[in-house]
Order: sequence, then C-alpha cells, then structure tokens
Amino acid sequence: MDKNAFFDSIRGQMIISCQAVKGEPLYEEERSVMYLMARAAKMAGTPAIRTSSIRDVEEIKAETGLPVIGLVKIQYPGYEGYITPTMKEVDDLLAAGSDVVALDCTMRKRGDGKTVNQFIQEIRDRHGDILLMADISNYEEGINAWKCGVDIVGTTMSGYTDYTPRLDEPDYELMRRLAADVDVPVIGEGKIHTPEQAVKALETGVWSIVVGGAITRPLEIATRFMSAIEAARGGRA
Repeated sequence: MDKNAFFDSIRGQMIISCQAVKGEPLYEEERSVMYLMARAAKMAGTPAIRTSSIRDVEEIKAETGLPVIGLVKIQYPGYEGYITPTMKEVDDLLAAGSDVVALDCTMRKRGDGKTVNQFIQEIRDRHGDILLMADISNYEEGINAWKCGVDIVGTTMSGYTDYTPRLDEPDYELMRRLAADVDVPVIGEGKIHTPEQAVKALETGVWSIVVGGAITRPLEIATRFMSAIEAARGGRA
C-alpha cells in the first residue's frame, strides 16, 4: 500500500485493536468472531485495525476493507518477546494481506541469538520496503528501532517488560519524548482506558493512537467496572 496515503489516513486518529487470544472469552478455536468487533470499529470511524493471528487478518480485511496492522502472538522457547518473533510470522502475515507488520523491537533475548537490529535487516533483505511497526517499551528501544529503519514506532510494550514501570495510565512521557525525537510516525499505545486518556495521548504529539482492551475486550472492561465498585464499597457485602 502507499505509505504516505496510509500515514495521512491515520494522522490524529484512533486505530482500534481487535484481538482475542486463547483463554479469552471471545476466542474460539473453530472460528473467529473478531471480524464483528472490526465491523463495529469501522462503523465508529477508525481508519485502520490492529489485530493478531493470520485468520483475523484475513477475516478483518475481508469484512472491513480497512488497512490492517497485523501481528502474531506466539511464545517460542528461548524468546522473551512474543509479538511476531521470527521470519515465519512475518511471511505468514504478508501472505495473509497485512498492510503493516508489527513486531517486538525490545532489546530482550531472542532464541536465535540475533539482535533485533539483525532481525529487522533480515526482514528488509527478504521483503524490501514493507511497512514495519516496532513495538517497544522504552525510549532507547524506540530510538534504536527508528535508526534501524522501521516505519512506525509504537509504545505498545511500555509496562510489559521487566525494566519498565508498571503504570496505571498510558506512558505519556514516553509518547512525548519519542514524538519529539524521531522523524517517523509514533503511535501511542498501551493502557488507554478512557476517552479523556485518548485525547491526552494525542496531545503528546504522537501521530496517532491505538486503543484495544477498553473497546474490544469485554472481560477486561467488565472487570474494571467490578473492581472499581468493589473498591468503592470497601469490600462490604
């Protein structure tokens, strides 16, 4: 797809993440229902969808016709990262029609012994100028991914690595710093739970944002409500 046209379409907008993995209520082994979530996201006006798994990439593209940021979540022995960790997942995502491939670009251990820099270069050597989104957890990883030539830097993994703080809100400071210091689009993602937080995230200067769990994960949404009510009544029956 045309890179500049895609960037223009998402600028200042909210991309909606429609994902379900094993163990979640909306995951079924026999069939996917994420295309229905994507249908709702399109009706709400999102310019693109982020999703995991090959089948969801295929079904969401067929349902919506929107650009898809695709990834595969899989845990291999020896790999600390689990988002599109090897070339197999990259190949499969492209074959399924992913317009953008998202991958773990943290500095964590890779089971193949390669650095993330080497992996990005191998992807470029094999697939040329495809659109790559780097899922990173801190400023240094974002700068490194940018210097490696990715097209998008996302704050997806902030708070999900052992060396980043567990915040109860989006990592606005990381968004702000990366948006100011790199010359590719920065997408703010992670723990954006409310419309107010979404607006605040965009105000950091990021190109766009991704919101997922607050919209498309009903168990997470329901649990957040239940926990707040329980805390407010102090555990009283």
